[in-house]
Formats: sequence, structure tokens, C-alpha cells
Amino acid sequence: MLNRGYAYTTIISSKYHGRTLLSHLASLYPHSAPQVWQEKLNNGEVTVNGVTATGSESLTSGQTMVWNRPPWIEPDAPQHFEVLFQDPHLLAVNKPGGLPTLPGGGFMENTLLRLVQKQTPNANPVHRLGRATTGIVLFAKTPQVASQLFANWNTPRIHKIYRALAQGMAQHDAYEILTPIGLVPHPRIGSVWAANPSGKPSRSLAKVISRAPSSTASTTTFEVSLKSGRPHQIRIHLASIGHPLVGDPLYGFTGQPLENLPGLPGDGGYLLHAQFLKFDHPITGEPINLEAALPSGFSSHP
Repeated sequence: MLNRGYAYTTIISSKYHGRTLLSHLASLYPHSAPQVWQEKLNNGEVTVNGVTATGSESLTSGQTMVWNRPPWIEPDAPQHFEVLFQDPHLLAVNKPGGLPTLPGGGFMENTLLRLVQKQTPNANPVHRLGRATTGIVLFAKTPQVASQLFANWNTPRIHKIYRALAQGMAQHDAYEILTPIGLVPHPRIGSVWAANPSGKPSRSLAKVISRAPSSTASTTTFEVSLKSGRPHQIRIHLASIGHPLVGDPLYGFTGQPLENLPGLPGDGGYLLHAQFLKFDHPITGEPINLEAALPSGFSSHP
């Protein structure tokens, strides 16, 4: 079924002043080659300051560029979620794997945001999980609650614990991982978050839950507490200590993208679950302790 299409709007910044529109589109949205963008331009899909563009225009900083993407058939995604907690201020749900939290990457209607807002129109997520990641997503129902949770999200006031299945046998029972995270080049989408010495400070605490020795593919199940909130932090951090997630198509043993046809950030195949979320209710002050049951994949890996 076709969705409603979407208008992608950007303001031209000074660093792109003087660049042609066609070259700008091809670099901004590298999923399509310049020839494909020229076809979209010929179809009248792009405007600059409200005027249908041809592609040969020289851009000026401050201009408003809009790509009116026609309706498209989105990839399939689960259409269900479990409600874990709900009151007049908060909603917590257990997100299934394969369902994006927010629109992007070809998904717009098939997202947790859209599904939740069909039932609770005023709910907005305080954070996001990767498409393949399962577990707790917390929504705020009012701007006041959202602002309080945003302010506290990466502080000790909100305790986030994940379960992750990683490659290899961990030598230690616990790890403090401080690998900085920043953007690095990616051959298919320009750049991606990964281990980067000049990136932002990041901190995770990983504790071994179990080890499964094997002559072919040993694994370790970790419980990971997030102490900062970088994109793909757990995937990058465990990979950076030599334990990438089992089945992760993007990150290799250094926390860098795999060299041979690396996957995209939304690609699945790994087991990562947001299992526990603990915080004080922003309005009532009562302790909130949320738990999302482990998905079936973890049960076969003790």
C-alpha cells in the first residue's frame, strides 16, 4: 500500500553557497545517482524557494530546498507493540525487532511513532532504538514531561540496561568501555557513527551474564548499562573491545564499519534488547521500574 509521500525540507547553509542544485542533491541524498536525481528534477519533485527547479541552479545560502517525494510502498515491518506502562504523563512500550522508532530510511508509516500515535496522538518518544533493536521505548505525553526526561536522559537519574549477544569469549567478567564515538566515512551513505579517536566521549559498563563456548563460534551474553547516549553506542563499544554483536552487518572487531560491503545502520541480524529502564516519575516522583521480556532469540543462547 502506498503511503502519503513526504516533503524533505532543508535550508541551504553557507558552505554549499554556489554549488549547483543537482550536485548538492546527489551528495545530500547519496542513495540515488546524479542521473536519477535529474529524472526527479525533470518530474518536478524539487523546489527552491517555492519554484520548481531544473537542477542547474546555483544555490545561495538561506534558500529553502524541498524534495517532494511521491508516495511509495514501504518495506514491511511489524505492526504491533506491547504496552508496558501508561498513565496521563507517560507511555512505555516494548518495541519488536524490525520496526523503526522514527521515520527514515524508506519508512514513514511503518514506524513505532505512527503506530503509537494512532492510539495516543500526543505521545512522542523521548529516545529511539535502532530498527533491529528490541525493548523499551519511553514516550512522553506532554511537553513538560518530555523536557524533564530529555534533560535527565544521559544522567545517573535514568538507568538503562540492555542485553546483548556478542561474538567470542569474554576474558573478563566486566568492562568499562570509554571508546569515543564519531562520524567516519562509509562507502554507501557517506558517513556513519563508529569508533573514532576524535569523537565524543562515551561510556558503557558491560557485565558478562553467560558464556557459550563453541569450536566454531563462541558467544558471550552481556548486560550493558549506558552512561552516555551516542548513536549505536552498544554495538560500537562491544565491537571496539573485540566482541561485535553476533550477526551485526555493520560493525567489525574494532568498532569500525566492516570493510567488505558494510551494512547500513538499520540492517538487522543481531540481538540487542533494551531490557530495563529505571527512573523517578517526572511528575509524581514515584520510582518507575520497567522491564521488557527478552525476545525468543536470547533463550537459545543461555
